Amino acid sequence: MDMAGTEALVMQCSESLKPLLEKLPSMSYGDVVKLYLWEGFWYTPLHLEAAKSIQENFIAKDDDILLASSLKTGTTWLKSLLVCIMGPQNLAESDDPLIKNHPAAYVQTLETQTFIVDQKPDLSALPSPRLFHTHMAYNVLPDSVKNSGCKIVYLVRNPKDTFVSMWHFFNTVKKAEPGLFEMVFQGFCHGVVPFGPFFDHALQFWNESLKQPQKILFLKYEDLKSNPIDQVKKLADFLGRPFENDEKAKEVLERCSLDRLKNLEVNKNGIDPWVKMQNSSFFRLGVVGDSKNILTPEMQAQLDQIAKMKLEGSGLEI
Repeated sequence: MDMAGTEALVMQCSESLKPLLEKLPSMSYGDVVKLYLWEGFWYTPLHLEAAKSIQENFIAKDDDILLASSLKTGTTWLKSLLVCIMGPQNLAESDDPLIKNHPAAYVQTLETQTFIVDQKPDLSALPSPRLFHTHMAYNVLPDSVKNSGCKIVYLVRNPKDTFVSMWHFFNTVKKAEPGLFEMVFQGFCHGVVPFGPFFDHALQFWNESLKQPQKILFLKYEDLKSNPIDQVKKLADFLGRPFENDEKAKEVLERCSLDRLKNLEVNKNGIDPWVKMQNSSFFRLGVVGDSKNILTPEMQAQLDQIAKMKLEGSGLEI
């Protein structure tokens, strides 16, 4: 997609949204698409329309589970863990749902899947507990999510690794051109990224998790990588599905390992029906610290300084 594609996205939006787009601040995201600033965060036109519809029409149930995250923080891994924890235990290999579909088929992202297809989808037939995901910030979530028993699991990742993962994903949409890497990096640093600013996003959920630890579980990608058994046990306990023993936790981690997921036929050759991208695009290295191989020392120092300034006094370290 190029900037001309933004006009096509605007044309796809309802007439009622277009006057709002004309009033909102907008900026280019890497010469690929125009983003619009709504309620403190940046959206493409279609995602903004979906987000507004979610805010107005989505009614959470007390037993809903909502995953939340910024872009490229390990969302697909978390979705797969949720599928395994909330699904039947002791499944035969052939019955594993992850073999049949990408994790996003079972844990749909509200604003890029569910509400993109239909502004007022009928979700009444979904079995409980319903599993959803969102990239939306906490402040724009529907009141029904905030005021119900719906549990929220938030996943954050080191900003340097997040950006590098985002950059590689970005390249599946637009071929890298001279100067584009620096442009997208500076956009990330200034918060101009889809569903960003990154630090504001994380801080909203972090602060709410401190107030409501029984409602919001705040996880760090790096902790999941360094101490997976304890972290996945914590996740299962929070969801009310505790493991019988550590072996059960290990089984879930093995089913959801990156090596297994990326080598499943559905993820090697399947196509995401919502964004029309190969499922393989959602699986890369999944390692901690890969950013040092991509970012210059100056870039790393710049993001470190921004993180220090943004997170000062919050108690959050990422």
